[in-house]
Amino acid sequence: MIKKRLLANSRVDMTLPDERYRAVVQTKRFLLEILTTPRIPKKIKDDARWCLRHYPDEWDMEQAADGAPQVFQKQMEPLYRMVKQYKQDKEND
Repeated sequence: MIKKRLLANSRVDMTLPDERYRAVVQTKRFLLEILTTPRIPKKIKDDARWCLRHYPDEWDMEQAADGAPQVFQKQMEPLYRMVKQYKQDKEND
């Protein structure tokens, strides 16, 4: 039972390089939105500002995608994405 639950959770945690890239970009947008939204406590805004201090910008993300495409990719071709997803699913079974 526990093993089955762990396997189910591992499938949920699979992340493809393009999903990881988007997550980083969207997280930055979210943190910036916190800074501009009224009625958010100062402590939360200060924490968001602190997180953004050395957060990767678009240039950094493009460099990461060029240097490590297996980790970050701005966009994957649909066929390649399908094959990559299939391989990950097969490894997890």
